[in-house]
Amino acid sequence: MFDDLDALSRAAADEVVQIARAAIAARGACAIALSGGSTPTRLFDVLAQRGRSAAPWDHIDLWWVDERTVAPDHPDSNYGTARAHLVDPLALAPGRVHRMAGEHTDPDVAARAYEDELTAALGAPPVFDLVLLGMGADGHTASLFPGSPALAERTRFVVANPVVSPLVRGTATRITLTASALSAARHVRFLVAGADKAQTLAAVRAGPRDRYPAQLVEGPDVVWLVDRAAAAAAAAAAHREDPRS
Repeated sequence: MFDDLDALSRAAADEVVQIARAAIAARGACAIALSGGSTPTRLFDVLAQRGRSAAPWDHIDLWWVDERTVAPDHPDSNYGTARAHLVDPLALAPGRVHRMAGEHTDPDVAARAYEDELTAALGAPPVFDLVLLGMGADGHTASLFPGSPALAERTRFVVANPVVSPLVRGTATRITLTASALSAARHVRFLVAGADKAQTLAAVRAGPRDRYPAQLVEGPDVVWLVDRAAAAAAAAAAHREDPRS
């Protein structure tokens, strides 16, 4: 548990560097999948502020866990956010930055192309060294939203997922990694900040395991980095659900 988003982001930055160095020492390269949303933006800023020499960036490949169906320069683009806060400030090599083509007129074609690129680089399933994820107040992660078709996907690693949710302002299609791809990662780090996610966080961690999309992500090393607001409220929510605790 961390005092606030800033402390959480600094700890997450330490994890990124440590995992990257270990992966490069073992395999010569490191593949990291980045998430969108507001929480990881502070992490990107911390990494950028530490400078290019603070991490082995010349051996790190950046991928994305999901993307909105917008152009890369659109304010809603997950890639655009990472580019502004991480890629450009560190002058990362374009060949190591693998974005989803959210602007493609056919999201399914874009998803299949990304899956082909991923499996060619990382195998089938693609094995990331590190996946960075967030969680919405509804329990979604990546663009795996409650009730969306991608939750039942078992053979694909990247799909175009039709989503109906207030969080996407109605109906939208998102390109997203599936639970199979996320769960194949060597390391997964969930970054969760804010009291608004506390009740869901408590339910996700307490189980049962089939209520929220975030619960579909499994693997050998899944760690939740949570700030004090989310953790304290989550503990209170858990206590209300079970007065014996």
